[in-house]
Amino acid sequence: MRYLTDLAQPGQHADTLLILLPGAYHQPEDFIKEGFVQAVRQRQLAVDLIMAELSFSQIADQSALPEIHNSLIQPAIAAGYKNIWLAGISIGAYVAMAYAGRYPDQLLAGLLLLAPYPGNRMTTGEVAFAGGIQAWAPDAIPDEDTERHNWYWLKTHANSKDIEVHLGYGEQDRFAESHLMMAQALPAIRVDKVPGDHVWPVWQELWHTFLDKRFGTNTDD
Repeated sequence: MRYLTDLAQPGQHADTLLILLPGAYHQPEDFIKEGFVQAVRQRQLAVDLIMAELSFSQIADQSALPEIHNSLIQPAIAAGYKNIWLAGISIGAYVAMAYAGRYPDQLLAGLLLLAPYPGNRMTTGEVAFAGGIQAWAPDAIPDEDTERHNWYWLKTHANSKDIEVHLGYGEQDRFAESHLMMAQALPAIRVDKVPGDHVWPVWQELWHTFLDKRFGTNTDD
């Protein structure tokens, strides 16, 4: 798995690591281009960053999950990181949820889900028809049905003390109705929505909000 690394202090690891998973057709370099790294460094946060690459083939056959586990998470644990977060955009957020469901014993500190891909209309329609995520009570879910597993994981884990889940999305996002259903599983303090569509300026604003809310600021800017 190809990835880029940016350390808060060159030559040493911080206690906290944020692993960024990109959206469709995006590359690790886009997190640099779009100011995600700069936002962390301007705040002088003791947070290291890894920006990973995801391919459609890895997502389709679910090989992205063991790749993240073996190439990123396990080495990070071995390196001594105390708090490991997965932060994903769109399909990257979908993969982040799938990873948390597949590897529940990894004790991730948290997930940041920016405009997460919610699945196809059949899946989201099933949740909506049930009356929302809290009322949705699926039968046994096949292992390969990642979409419904993600929804069930949100229903059962997003408001638990085991992992801290944050959701952010644009009010005009094409998936906004599904994001609103996802938000029902989370404490209101961990949900942020801003005007805008499924685009980088929206995700940038939500990223800044998350950093300030979760890690605080330490900058004169």
